[in-house]
Amino acid sequence: MTISVGDKIPASSLMVAGEAGVSEIPMEARLAGKSVVIFGLPGAYTGTCSTAHVPSFIRSFAGLKAKGVDEVICVSVNDVFVMRAWGEATGATKAGILMASDPDASFTQALGLDFAAGFVRGAPRSKRYAMHVVDGVVKVLNLEDNPGVCDISGGEAMLEKI
Repeated sequence: MTISVGDKIPASSLMVAGEAGVSEIPMEARLAGKSVVIFGLPGAYTGTCSTAHVPSFIRSFAGLKAKGVDEVICVSVNDVFVMRAWGEATGATKAGILMASDPDASFTQALGLDFAAGFVRGAPRSKRYAMHVVDGVVKVLNLEDNPGVCDISGGEAMLEKI
């Protein structure tokens, strides 16, 4: 079942690689009492993800913060070290976006936002989406119909909805 506006983010975790090494982020604790934008995408270093989706959140970051967003998290079903390198390569990390790994797709699948990408031999990938979550509850969900398109899931679209 796909997550919807009004639903609580299911108990799940993401991974990040930082200065102190790799750490797990329990999402329930991370979202408690906060306004957070989470955007998910099919894959690090891929076309639309690198040229449109991540840059849109870099451009919108200050505006989202001005609207009371505490944190912006980018999620992909990729290795934690790939996400760290991609965040550095795109400037997302420097901009303040947390680049989080969902290495086994458990977070993505718990949201019901996975799809089988044949080009990765059937391994699950994330649909392209952006959501605004307040105290663990989805307030806005912008889900693309096509993973190669970044229209309603971009940073500017989220900024307009909050």
